[in-house]
Parts: sequence; structure tokens; C-alpha cells
Amino acid sequence: MKRVLIVLGFLLISFGIKAQTDTISNQQLNTAQSLMSSKPGLQIGGYGEVHYNQPLKSNTYNLGTLDAHRMVLFFGYNFSSKTQFVSEIEIEYAKEVWVEQMFIQHRINKYANFRAGVLLVPMGIINEYHEPTAFNGVERPIIDNKIAPTTWREIGLGFQGNIYQAKARYQIYVVNGLNGYDGTNAMFSGSKGLREGRQKASKAYMNQPAFTGKLEFYGVRNLNVGLSGYFGKSNSKLYSNLNRDSLAKIQRADSSVVGISMVGLDTRYNFKGVKLAGQFYYISLSNTQEYNVFTRTGTKLNDLGSAMLGYYVEVGYDIFHLLTDTKQSLMPFIRYEAYNTHYSVEEPVVTNKSYSNTIITTGLTYALEKGVVLKADLQFYKSKAENSFNKTFNAGVGVNF
Repeated sequence: MKRVLIVLGFLLISFGIKAQTDTISNQQLNTAQSLMSSKPGLQIGGYGEVHYNQPLKSNTYNLGTLDAHRMVLFFGYNFSSKTQFVSEIEIEYAKEVWVEQMFIQHRINKYANFRAGVLLVPMGIINEYHEPTAFNGVERPIIDNKIAPTTWREIGLGFQGNIYQAKARYQIYVVNGLNGYDGTNAMFSGSKGLREGRQKASKAYMNQPAFTGKLEFYGVRNLNVGLSGYFGKSNSKLYSNLNRDSLAKIQRADSSVVGISMVGLDTRYNFKGVKLAGQFYYISLSNTQEYNVFTRTGTKLNDLGSAMLGYYVEVGYDIFHLLTDTKQSLMPFIRYEAYNTHYSVEEPVVTNKSYSNTIITTGLTYALEKGVVLKADLQFYKSKAENSFNKTFNAGVGVNF
């Protein structure tokens, strides 16, 4: 809990930095937002990254992994300054093809835009700003995999816009919920968290929707602070063709459902070459006792926790910042990260120490141009069940245009 308070203190301190008195438009834009703000007509963008991961162990040989991790193309069309279409097509691991975004946006007035289609769930930083030039480190922060299931997208609709007087941007959507039980297997567990429940807009089903939203403040120079949330119940295929009068079957289906309340707090601050970032997630889950018993495999009980927590704090400095004749940057950084998918459990589940992990990542991000980066880092990671850190060397190249 002490570490959680430290992170919250960091976030509050950064938010308390003195605001400037002049009018500031300080929003940070991802590729999709940039395309929608362009002139009418066809819009094209993209990003890609290639990774090398090498485990380091003194007493064994380990094979390194080389991977064309992602190649992504954005295709959009701005019909006018009021109506736009955006799509994001991703090829992962050189073989898997996914639609990560595909939505229309229509401006109602200067405060509100309507969106509908395949939408990114606006949790945290990485789920919306995941281009390789947008973050330090070869791999994305671990909590954006183990806690928030990035990249997280679902089908839905809602509204987004700016409250200019408050220097704030908001998003609020209704989306299909996570798949908690596919009729045979549990999608949630202590080891995998909620990640396997993403429906990814691929033949998604829904027996009840979920609600998600984010409020982002950008009225302080060089500072962005976001508060995000996701609320709903998981979906279960046991509700398919279920007679409303079949109380026993309804109770059985109810046992395959988990209530999900997720909140996130994030901050980014850049000043004279210094880059600070922090992120915090907390997930409260209900009905886990019934879910774990119902989804047991034989005599083996499922082990989904009733609460999950994750956070990181990162600091970096661009040592080329004082050079006036270059657009390049070289940023050493360090990130301290922790997560626990068994932050709280309900009986008869017993806390598993291997689900509580600490990761320290330190390395370099070298930007050759605004949209081209070379990266290298060393990661140290261990769980509470281990006595020493494991180490991995990572290197990669990324582009964004």
C-alpha cells in the first residue's frame, strides 16, 4: 500500500504544478486524431515496430526472439470538417490481421462529437497512444497487458469532445462487454487477468453492455492528467436462448458472470527535456467466489482475484534538448512498475505470490527524426515468489507517420 501512496503522491504533485495564465491548447494527439484534424479527403498514416528480446541467465543458454511485432496502416476519409471516418488495420507477428479501430465521427457542435464503430476503450495512456514513438522502452508497459488488456477495443457508440472553458477533453461510450465465459471455458483467471476476455470486434456477442469513459485535463502547460473508468458485467454465452422462466438455468448463467469496476489515473509532463509519466489502475471484481467455483476444471479451482492493481512511474531526459541545430533526441529513462492480479482474493482462493510482480526497465530511446526511433533497454523483473530478478535485453526500431 505504501507504494500505491507514493504513486498517487507523484500524480497529485504533477497535477499541482503552477498553471500558466495564458490560454493553452495542450492536447496530445495520436495518429487517428491527427488524421481527423487534417484537410478533407483521403488520409493515410501508419506505424510499425520490429523487436529483439534476449533473456539473460548466467547458468543457461537462451534463444533470443526476433519479431516483426506490428505493422499498422491507417486509412481514413474526411468527408468534411464535420464528418470523418478512421480505420486502423494491424498485422501482428507478421501473420495475424486485426481491425483495431473503425469508426465514424460527426461533429454535433463545438463541444460534442458523435462516434460509432470499433472504438478504443479509453483506459490509461497506452491504449490510445500506442505508437512506438509515443512511449519509452521496446515493449509497452507491462501493466497495460496484465491489468488493462491493451490494445483493448470493442464495438460501441458514444460521444467525445472538449470543454474548452475547463481545458478538458471527455469521452463516454457504451460498448459490448468482455467475454467472461464462452460456454465451456473461463476467460478470466489470476494468471491472465481479464485479457482473454477481449472480443476484439470479431463476432462479438453481448447479453449486457458496459460503459467506459475518460476525462483528460490539459490546461497546465506541458501537463496532461487523465481519469478513466470502465464499468459493467462480463458476458456469458450461457444466456443464449435462455428461457426467462428457467430459474435454475438463470442462476447457473449468473455464476459465470463477473462484475467489473476499473478506474485509472495517468499523467504526462514534459519540461525542458525532462519527461515524467505515471499510471495507476485499480480493478474491483464481484461474484468471483461463485465464478471460480463454477469455472473449475475438474477438481482444480479457478483463481481469479477479487481485486487487481497496477502502476508505474517513469522519468527520462533528452540529452540533446539543449542542441538548437538538431531534431534528433536521445533519452535515457528508467521506469519502475508493479502489478498484482491477486491484490485481493475471496475464499477458497489462496493468494498466489507469483501474481505480484515488480519490473524495472532502463534504457535509451534515440529519435533519428520525429517519426523514427531506435530503442534498447534492460528489464529486471521478479515476483514475490522469487528471491532474485530475472533479466531481459530488448532492442527495436519503430516508425510512425
